[in-house]
Amino acid sequence: MRFPTPLVPARLIRRYNRFLSDAELESGEVVRAHCPNPGAMLGLKEPGLRIWLEPNDDPKKKLKYGWRLAELPGGHWAGIDTAVPNRVVKEALEGRGIAELAGYAHVRPEVKYGVKSRIDFLLQQQGLPDAYVEVKNVHLRRDGDWAEFPDSVTARGARHLEELSAMAAAGHRAVMLYLVQRTDCERLRLAGDIDPTYARAFDAARAAGVEMLCYGTRISTEGVDLGEALPVDPAPQAPRGTGT
Repeated sequence: MRFPTPLVPARLIRRYNRFLSDAELESGEVVRAHCPNPGAMLGLKEPGLRIWLEPNDDPKKKLKYGWRLAELPGGHWAGIDTAVPNRVVKEALEGRGIAELAGYAHVRPEVKYGVKSRIDFLLQQQGLPDAYVEVKNVHLRRDGDWAEFPDSVTARGARHLEELSAMAAAGHRAVMLYLVQRTDCERLRLAGDIDPTYARAFDAARAAGVEMLCYGTRISTEGVDLGEALPVDPAPQAPRGTGT
């Protein structure tokens, strides 16, 4: 996935009101930028962080910049835009770039299913069971090379796991695909201390036959592409003492 407009560097002043941020361009100009991320963004919103913005000249948009990337220690990167994973995964699915799902020729985005939900991608191929694929953006890192999800409570995410479980019970393939939008992580586990309900739903879904996949990304100021497959922690993810 390529950024349509060249990005410009800046320093983060603050991120606030969920979808807004202030940043200082290299020229010294202070601008307001759209922050396309409703999550907590733990570790990615500290003042002074070097970030990259995408400018636009669309008269319909109130904000002329969108926050896309954050630079991390050691030459690493994090993607900020939570809409990017679906675009990256769509390109990968259409290019047969995800080994576990490479047998499907037909990729349909945003198909209605479950209870008032839409699956991110419905994959179909003659002779194969339909595959329902939900994509989640991951960019929380707190310990070592572990990526963690979620970074805030997500009742909607837990519902998605329940609906995928129902698809698996009906004989379909049900896949939860976590895309790690940062380059300093090598494996995935759940942040059960942040959202134990989601962790319990994850354990139940995996036991019900939902496939848990995780992929990393390659990130630069040019764009974001699918990286290598990353292992998902095989241990139960719900914190002890939170029930079943």
